[in-house]
Amino acid sequence: YRGREEGMNQWKSAHAAETDARTLEEAMVDCDVFFGLSVAGAVTRKMVASMADNPVIFAMANPDPEITPEEIAEVRSDAIVATGRSDYANQVNNVLGFPYIFRGALDVRATTINEQMKIAAAEALADLAREDVPDEVARAYRGTRLQFGPEYIIPTPFDPRLISAIPPAVAEAAMASGVARKPIVDMESYINELRARLDPTFGVLQLIFDEVRANPKRVVFAEGEEEKVIRAALAFKQEGYGTPVLIGYPERVQEMIREMGHDPDELEIVSARDFDNRETYYDFLYARWQRRGLLYRDCQRLVNTDRNVFAACMVANGDADAMVTGITRRFSFAYEDVRRVIDPRHGQRVFGLTMLLSRGRTVFIADTTVHELPTSVELADIAIQAAAMARQMGHEPRVGLVSYSTFGNSTHVTSDNIRGAVSLLDSRELDFEYDGEMSVDVALNPELMELYPFSRLSGPANVLIMPGLQSANIAAKLLQSLGGATVLGPLLVGLAHPAQVVPIGSSVSDLVSAAALAAYDAGKN
Repeated sequence: YRGREEGMNQWKSAHAAETDARTLEEAMVDCDVFFGLSVAGAVTRKMVASMADNPVIFAMANPDPEITPEEIAEVRSDAIVATGRSDYANQVNNVLGFPYIFRGALDVRATTINEQMKIAAAEALADLAREDVPDEVARAYRGTRLQFGPEYIIPTPFDPRLISAIPPAVAEAAMASGVARKPIVDMESYINELRARLDPTFGVLQLIFDEVRANPKRVVFAEGEEEKVIRAALAFKQEGYGTPVLIGYPERVQEMIREMGHDPDELEIVSARDFDNRETYYDFLYARWQRRGLLYRDCQRLVNTDRNVFAACMVANGDADAMVTGITRRFSFAYEDVRRVIDPRHGQRVFGLTMLLSRGRTVFIADTTVHELPTSVELADIAIQAAAMARQMGHEPRVGLVSYSTFGNSTHVTSDNIRGAVSLLDSRELDFEYDGEMSVDVALNPELMELYPFSRLSGPANVLIMPGLQSANIAAKLLQSLGGATVLGPLLVGLAHPAQVVPIGSSVSDLVSAAALAAYDAGKN
């Protein structure tokens, strides 16, 4: 307090207040905020009870706070509490700030870290706390769904978005306050670069995502009554990829959106029950299936009750550009629903392409979802389409048609099919490297490949064509389950209208990526 003589110095004097209070207990009467960095037990229940309505209490003494959240809860229920402890809500952790503040400061070569930069970091944290929490954070907290409110006013240290939220804010503040010696010209590119450091798929797909933002599309999310799908739709819209459309009963979906803290009007919700164009869909589906065992009423039932069929009809009839589904049903069932409505693109095969990113390498695996034991003709077609997809994603394809044998030391039917596919590729005019049959270690290891100097591949293969669905699917899931590899897909390739079927258990970010890739495909059709 002003006028105090004992124990004062220039730092305490800067914060001295004009007050009659002489003890902490007196000072806390009717106060709105307590901010403590002192010692356990410094604050009592009586002090907390005397504070104003809805007080904010930051008790950050470590390892034990000035007063525990349990003690606060005994005397009042309206307090917003934060501590330095990881076992309580709202942990105030220095890793939320210092690494990212320095990242932003160093990237603009700031001469100092000033108040404007620190305030920018704090405001970036506050803004981030209001956004939807990604699945990675929920997993770290044993599936607890964190949502902005008294129990969640501060992002968690596990939030992967911190690196792309705080450094740009700090860098911009440094530039605005005149302490940046190397201003960032393209802030959006800088943010994308930061994101790619923690999410390898983001860097690989960035050109695709940028193109989708430049040409946004209308994408249907078929399982619109699932919380995860609603969150993905909100993220899809927030990222600027286009207009998400949720399939579901509007009343139910709107209530879920409200419970998530969002305005129901943010998203378009459609149900077959209220859709004006549904009779057109009946006729469309009946024309496709009337000679394949379905009556008109069967087609009506499918459109009215099967959301995948309804969503696919929207896409096939031009009421939407693309669709995504899969988190509530096994792939084979969801894929069958889609194929009731959407045919293969003319002259192409439909197959699943899985992209693996590991140790700086990107490898595409096909077919991981559709063809159980592909013929030589199917393998050759899949190889050509997979090479085209790899090229679309910025990779010059080197295709390895793989088996458990290498260059003729097996007579098994799968090896015969691979050799037949290579012969068919030889008969076509192609603009990419390919070879086979070869074992997967030879295809990926340049030292082993040197044992076969006649190989046509100039380097390790980055597109692997598998001899059968079992080997492809097992290989992709094994790598994903063991860790060490980031997996995207499987992506459906070859449909006449864009549709993606994600695996059960996919995260929100997986759904958003699949929807963005479907939108990208729509732009290419």
